[in-house]
Amino acid sequence: MGKIRFFSDEIPFSVPKPRKTQSWITNVVTREGKSVTSINFIFCSDSYLADINQRYLKHNTLTDIITFDYSEPETIAGDIYISVERVSENAEKFGQPFETELYRVMIHGVLHLLGYKDKTPQQKQQMRRKEDTCLSLYS
Repeated sequence: MGKIRFFSDEIPFSVPKPRKTQSWITNVVTREGKSVTSINFIFCSDSYLADINQRYLKHNTLTDIITFDYSEPETIAGDIYISVERVSENAEKFGQPFETELYRVMIHGVLHLLGYKDKTPQQKQQMRRKEDTCLSLYS
């Protein structure tokens, strides 16, 4: 079994129920016919993620997540940076509990590692459906 690790940088943050969350992510990946080599979730501030967005992607916008994909055809690997500030604000904006929004963003990054895109309206719709399906597997 691959490694799914949680880190925080510049902010204090711990993933709620880390073992359950690791099992859930592994289950999602397995259901897609792949296995995990290594996924690192790095939880950070808006400014930290904005700096990564500018430096590596040349985007001058705030975002809730940036995924660096190192996957191979049969296995997935990557670094997933998540702004806890964005997740918190979006949870409030969408009327969701913080944990629900957190898990949606986390699985969004995993779905990118699995090859799902969200550039076109159709891709965004498919991504949202997959997120909902994955969230239903958590409980």
